[in-house]
This record gives sequence, C-alpha cells and structure tokens, in this order.
Amino acid sequence: MKILVLYAHPVETSFNAAVHAKVVETLRSVGHEVDDCDLNAEAFQPVLTREERIGYHTVPDNREPVARYVDRLMWAEAIVICSPVWNFGFPAILKGFFDRVFLPGVSFELVDGTVRPALTHIRKIGAIMTYGGSRWRAFLVGDPPHKIVTRVLRVIMGVRGSVLYLPQYNMNKIKDETRVAFLKKVESAMRRF
Repeated sequence: MKILVLYAHPVETSFNAAVHAKVVETLRSVGHEVDDCDLNAEAFQPVLTREERIGYHTVPDNREPVARYVDRLMWAEAIVICSPVWNFGFPAILKGFFDRVFLPGVSFELVDGTVRPALTHIRKIGAIMTYGGSRWRAFLVGDPPHKIVTRVLRVIMGVRGSVLYLPQYNMNKIKDETRVAFLKKVESAMRRF
C-alpha cells in the first residue's frame, strides 16, 4: 500500500521523533511504500496567504501554491499522522497543512452548495498522537484532534472501515518503561496497518 506519513514535530531528539521513526521503519519493513513527509524538515509554510484564500474556490488553480503536497496526497492510498497534541490541538504546521492542502477539488467538492468527499482513493487513516496531559483533561475539552481524525478525515476520505487512533497521554509524567511499551504498541499497530 502507498502510505503518506505526515509528521509534525520540530525536535529530532523528541519522543515523537522516536515514534515517527518506528512508524516509518515498521511500515517499510512489512512492504508498504512510504512517503515520509516531515513537515518541519521540509520547511512547510503553514500560513494560508491572502492570495490563496482569494483563489481558494478556483479549481484547479488553487492547487498551484501547494502542488507538490497535493500530488503526494493524491498518490497515497493511506495516511498516518504522527504528531503531538499542543494546546488541545494539532501543531500549527499540521493544521496549516490541512488548511492549505485539503482544498476544494482536492479533499472535497462543492456541488450546488453540498460538500462531497474527494479523497475517496484513501482507504485507511491512522494517527499516533502524544498528549502532555491526561486522557481526562483531553476528554473535558472535547479532544479535537481525536474528533478531526476519526470523524472529519474519515468523512472527507470516505473511509468505511475503522480508523486507527493511538494516543499516549500524560507525556509530562510518564516513565521510560511506559515510553518503551508505547513504542511496542506503535510497532504492533503499524505491522497490522
């Protein structure tokens, strides 16, 4: 399967970097073709410009500023997101990827004012997320990243099956043994993906 891995952490020595490496290594080891999109390393610009917003609905010209990323998204049959959750949401660079790349004519089509999914070639979605706070704290604020992955992305991709969402909560408090155990969970999940 052709898998686009979206990675969004700026520090190469972080636990998230270890998670990302485990995801890519495991997917490749079981025979998947992986496009490893490290948004920070690629210096992806997350800000939707004035000009991009004005031309947002002009299909297909709206793709031009991010054509390279649209091509990678269109190539993929599956997406795996590796990211921390900061301030109850995605890091700005990942949110900016969705704002700039998930465009009309790319991720959805507007037909007589009705939104229709357009990424229906993507058959699987996975997300490996780390949270500084507890599961309870994420629950209290509605856990937006969980809902975006398991509801919004699932709809615009027309995914019929289950969506993998693998969170590690309490990163600010957990011990090394918990980190090691989580990496084993990540490896197991990616072997089955």
